[in-house]
Amino acid sequence: MRLIVAVVGKPRHDSIAAAIQDYEERARRYWPLEVVEVRDEPARASNPGVVRRREGERLATAIGGARVIACEVGGRRMSSPEFAGWVQGLREAAADVAFVIGGPFGLADELSQRATARVSFSSWTLPHELARLVLAEQLYRAGTIVRGEPYHK
Repeated sequence: MRLIVAVVGKPRHDSIAAAIQDYEERARRYWPLEVVEVRDEPARASNPGVVRRREGERLATAIGGARVIACEVGGRRMSSPEFAGWVQGLREAAADVAFVIGGPFGLADELSQRATARVSFSSWTLPHELARLVLAEQLYRAGTIVRGEPYHK
């Protein structure tokens, strides 16, 4: 079983990129975590629907047959302990799971419809880079909760 974090694009801000990398490394201590970044679609030449579709095709190819968890507004919100228990349950199911974060225009309809679950990190709409950071931090926190370890900042 792998936990895959599949995202559109690379972080554009060095400080956010460093924080993401730090928490993804921390999370790997607890979960078999794989991160996949797909190329973002230039928005200048297309409308948002076309951009989402093309990015969605890249994400779908990158995650293969993994179970899709869509990270999007309107998804299920959980406390950190609830999320930890849920991720542990996903791990015990022994199937690959992909947390999928769309680009600036959101997630492609096809991936959203394929999702077996949806999670939301806030009632607010977050930039996709911040959503990735929040997910990485929560995966790390979930690992510490599952193992009964104190959370280290």
